[in-house]
Amino acid sequence: MTEWWNALEPAMKVLWAVTLSASLVFVIQTVMTFLGVAGDGGFDINTDVDVDVPGDVADASLDLETGHDASGAHDVNHAGGGMNLLTFRNLINFLLGFGWAAILLQDSIPSLPLRLVVSILVGLFLVAAVMLIFKWLTGMQESGTINVYKSAVDCQGTVYLTIPGERAGEGKVQITINNSVREYAALTDGPTLKTGTRIRVVDVVSASTLLVEEINSIII
Repeated sequence: MTEWWNALEPAMKVLWAVTLSASLVFVIQTVMTFLGVAGDGGFDINTDVDVDVPGDVADASLDLETGHDASGAHDVNHAGGGMNLLTFRNLINFLLGFGWAAILLQDSIPSLPLRLVVSILVGLFLVAAVMLIFKWLTGMQESGTINVYKSAVDCQGTVYLTIPGERAGEGKVQITINNSVREYAALTDGPTLKTGTRIRVVDVVSASTLLVEEINSIII
């Protein structure tokens, strides 16, 4: 293995390194997609940190998200991505197609410039094919898009980004609608609702924002 690697030209070493790295990332993305974790090759990071300070409470929330559906909500079960040309997933797909084509066609196409052109075309073809597949899957999913105005009220779920009390700001909730877990922005008329609080949807403010209350709250 060492002798084979040392025998390679510097350009081929770079090509092999890029191709193997892209292949590894592709495998990881594929596994995460089947597990329902990843999105576009982009990443969803949801962090809610409550820091207790004497006389005050500081809530720091970082929410980077992608993959909203037509109703403005994020479907946790949706492994989106690929519809935007400039995405990390598409970059990996291009490098995967380009790299393996350049390596496998080394003997069939001795001319380096011609082989690079063919490899670029293969990379672009792979990106286009993946985008078409995602477009087809998105079209199938849209046929089952949930009407939040009809379906959300009285649904239950949990808070995962703190919701400030008295409609002072928006938080985030995850609720189950028609056996699908979905994510919405949320307001509350009551006190602040912390992460993990069980909630019920009281009203729909907009296609992407719900009015919720704590399930255990008692109104006198």
